[in-house]
Amino acid sequence: MRFSRLCALALVLVGVAGATGQTTAPADWPLRIRPVDSPAGADSGQPQMTVSPRGVLLSWVERAGATATLKFAERTATGWSPAVTVAAGTDWFVNWADIPSVLRLDDGALAAHWLQKSGTGTYAYDVRLSVSADDGRTWAPSFSPHHDGTQTEHGFVSLVQMPGAWLGLVWLDGRHGQTRTNTGHGRTPTNTDEHGPRMNTEKHGPRMNTEKHGQGAMSLRFAAFDRSLKQVADVAIDDRVCECCPTSAVAIREGLLTAYRNRSEDEVRDIHVARYETGRWSPPAPVHADNWRIAACPVNGPALSARGRAVAAAWFTVKDDAGHAFVAFSDDDGRTFGTPVRLDDYQSTGRVDIELLPDGSAAVSYLEVTERGGSQFRVRRVDRSGMRSPAITVAGVESGRTSGYPRLALHGSELVFAWLARDRTIGVRTAVAALP
Repeated sequence: MRFSRLCALALVLVGVAGATGQTTAPADWPLRIRPVDSPAGADSGQPQMTVSPRGVLLSWVERAGATATLKFAERTATGWSPAVTVAAGTDWFVNWADIPSVLRLDDGALAAHWLQKSGTGTYAYDVRLSVSADDGRTWAPSFSPHHDGTQTEHGFVSLVQMPGAWLGLVWLDGRHGQTRTNTGHGRTPTNTDEHGPRMNTEKHGPRMNTEKHGQGAMSLRFAAFDRSLKQVADVAIDDRVCECCPTSAVAIREGLLTAYRNRSEDEVRDIHVARYETGRWSPPAPVHADNWRIAACPVNGPALSARGRAVAAAWFTVKDDAGHAFVAFSDDDGRTFGTPVRLDDYQSTGRVDIELLPDGSAAVSYLEVTERGGSQFRVRRVDRSGMRSPAITVAGVESGRTSGYPRLALHGSELVFAWLARDRTIGVRTAVAALP
């Protein structure tokens, strides 16, 4: 979309600036995105990125027949390091939205998680954790952060460096009897990730991927481990949450902040946050009262980024049958957030990611649905006043689950992008951009 058209669009939107936080004109952001060779193999998916003082770490899953293998590489001054294998199995739960990860901790150790089937039920699977003290050459026997023993869903994990301990994580936990009925547009109930069906489109835009649910309630739980791998915490944060939206967690000055999609008794599923301070979790609070009522899970989680006391949150919601992505800022460790700023120009299918920049603004990525019906992985800069840069397209992607969850990360002055491409084979692609 040309700059002049963006300006015209912004003028049209001035009447709703109070509701969306959008300003009347975009600020220029001359970001130049450069594709770089990906360390992932051809039949790869489930990209995830984490950041440590050493740099950006990219992890992904490669498949060969019934075997799934978790691998990772780190971004260096000369490109991606050679791929390193974490673990492999034929009994894994591999899914387009419930994604494994690898995190480098402050002492240089690596922590990884994946999902392993625990029974014959479609969604009977456990979180498995492992650590490495030698850059991934060897890995300790895997273990689980939950001990309920139920053959139910445990997933959508966010690993985080734990202030005052070592490794922290939050996850969705189905031990209270959550059951699930797949509608055909939700998550993949197999040990290999399915890549159809495509998203249906209607005159009001894309129909969201959703999944209906049965009895019971999904909970959000937290665990922490010290450097000896002794578990020092295992508690519930929220006893009723949306059943299959990814979570997010970041370290803040005095503890942790997590964001997730809540679920009220009358099926309002807005994004909430909770803070872990002085050994306790605060009562959950909404980032914004979107009041999105939907009797199914949209499979669309939030993203967080923090610097000092500043926090930025990005998320997806639907209003008047149209999907949109938003960002909001906090100056008090996520206790309160300002007016949301809309990210998309037409409509969005969400799948957001976010990084706070050194100047206090945020780089936010999301999937844009264009007026012609295509889907694009885009990024734009938003400052705390609500000023938005023109949207920059990283790559065209397929609609629906086939595009997975694109990723954004920042280390130093370099932004790193990862997404799932479909040409002759499935494969994780990467690109970088120097901050202007």
